[in-house]
Amino acid sequence: MVRGLRVLRATALPVLLLAVTGCASLGYYGHLARGQAALLRQRVPIAAVVDDARADPVLRARLAEVLEARAFAVSHLGLPDNASYTRYVALDRPWVSWAVYAAREFSTQPALRCFPVAGCVPYVGYFSPERARAEAQRLRARGLETWIGGVPAYSTLGWFADPVFSSMLRGGQDELIEIVFHELAHQWLYVRDDTVFNESLASFVGRQGLVEWRRSRGEPEPDPARAERERAFVTRVLALREDLAALYARPLDPATMRILKAAHIADFRAWYAAQRAGPWRDERRFDAWANAPIDNAALAPFGLYDRWVPAFEGVFEAVGQDWGRFRAAVEQVARMPPAVRSDYLDAWAAAMEGPPRDAVLR
Repeated sequence: MVRGLRVLRATALPVLLLAVTGCASLGYYGHLARGQAALLRQRVPIAAVVDDARADPVLRARLAEVLEARAFAVSHLGLPDNASYTRYVALDRPWVSWAVYAAREFSTQPALRCFPVAGCVPYVGYFSPERARAEAQRLRARGLETWIGGVPAYSTLGWFADPVFSSMLRGGQDELIEIVFHELAHQWLYVRDDTVFNESLASFVGRQGLVEWRRSRGEPEPDPARAERERAFVTRVLALREDLAALYARPLDPATMRILKAAHIADFRAWYAAQRAGPWRDERRFDAWANAPIDNAALAPFGLYDRWVPAFEGVFEAVGQDWGRFRAAVEQVARMPPAVRSDYLDAWAAAMEGPPRDAVLR
């Protein structure tokens, strides 16, 4: 994960989901099982940390707010009321897991990995960075582009009581609370084989939930200028992804395709350099991602986490910002056939980008 830019807010880790065959698959699931079991053993109640006078006072205050935000998520947002995010795990590593994305040289569609229950997802997760790097190397040997991102949190989709990991505290308090709301949204609603729906919905719930959480405490909303810069950056990255998708659809030879692909990426870098030299002179959040190699795999997470956030914003506004009505409406959308659901949300997203228009939830 790029620090400050929430490319990977969370993932759904297919832990201990059986009915897998093949030596490689069994080895991978064994890795997940051992990693998950180790984390479960390390959990301690957040209340015990908060009450421990010997513990770091900053940590105690941050975790105490998590418990308050967790209660708010249940009472105000209507998210699941369970034991998730009532325990804490202090990790011995910077991230709880690492996600490996892969894509073909001339495709913006990430390669899918399929698991029982969790369905097909566009990444594979590891508790070990060495295993993640080995997987990326294996995929590159097959001719795929790869990108590895550190993950601060993941959801077991209600199979276990997910804890707060120390990796979730690497950012500010707003980011921590947003991740908790994001993860609980996964526990509320998860559509098999539709990562874009799942992540866009959770991203919206996390962001809107944070706004209302701060409002409930008499605090100002998150800095709108900071949020606008992130929105502008993500929009430009998504535009690059769309430009490349259009390029790949053209009947060109590979050599020409590579030249034009490099030109599109160079245009993006020039745009970013202009922003950093001008209005974003003090904005460093995006530097690590923008200055690293950019390819189809690196672009993949953006299309997953942000594509339909505007659509869910539109639905939320259409139901009068009522969380109960919103949940009912979204659950109805989740039951649509995949193609119908995709068209429906694309239409909402387009409506939010253009002039205001009336919409009817069917």
